[in-house]
Amino acid sequence: MNSVDQLATAIHNLGARQLVVVTGAGISLASGIPTFRGSDPDAVWSKDVMEMGTNRFFMENPGESWAWYLSRFDNLSDKEPNDAHTALVELERWHTARGGRFLLVTQNVDTLHRKAGSERLVEVHGRSDEVRCSQFGCELAAPSGSMARVDLDLDTFRTDPSDANVPRCPKCGSLMRQHVLLFDEFYDEHETFQWQRVISGAAGADLLLFVGTSFAVGVTDLFLRAAIERRVPTFSIDPGAADAPHPQVAWLKDKAEELLPRVNMKLKTSAES
Repeated sequence: MNSVDQLATAIHNLGARQLVVVTGAGISLASGIPTFRGSDPDAVWSKDVMEMGTNRFFMENPGESWAWYLSRFDNLSDKEPNDAHTALVELERWHTARGGRFLLVTQNVDTLHRKAGSERLVEVHGRSDEVRCSQFGCELAAPSGSMARVDLDLDTFRTDPSDANVPRCPKCGSLMRQHVLLFDEFYDEHETFQWQRVISGAAGADLLLFVGTSFAVGVTDLFLRAAIERRVPTFSIDPGAADAPHPQVAWLKDKAEELLPRVNMKLKTSAES
């Protein structure tokens, strides 16, 4: 059975039960966004930024931290969802229209799932288009606050990217920071990361689909362990992976932007026949 038939059959047979999709940086590669740990030439991980992507580094070097993040996030503003993003929107609508439960958990901060139209969405690592105050408890800080990046005046910092010019909170005057999960932080530190919803999704998934993820962070480990323990049918779409993460996982060596639209077409055809 080929990849299209294999995945479409599993989703079709799911009925009204819960389909959970977990996406990583690989799904956005076709939109021109480099991955973190992938093999593509521009992979961010290849530049050894573990230290820079921490709250500790931000507090010690706020100007350098802001300059690095701007160099990444400025390149996201003109990126558009690719066929994999839009196919997941169509899959969500198809599955929920027949009474099924659906959850999409993305590790990406590029907001492309949101831009494509995904509704049952958790952006568990935050959003590149938002910032927040670094002072816990401030109206614009954790545990629940943030603001749109476009509403923050960055002109002074861009002219002179120094510690002295790092943007300040319009409410309390503290340093502003990125609204993303840093490497030395925890998933439950901000309400918008919806960690409890993620845990519930892992515990309640009846079919699990990974798309473009390297299985190298806590959220993928949570879902993979839960799926293995509960013997949940699990698929991983990744043409560049060296091997499947576990024998129980069906590894589909296809490009998501090519495979997922074909799966949707198969599901639609099956429903009409």
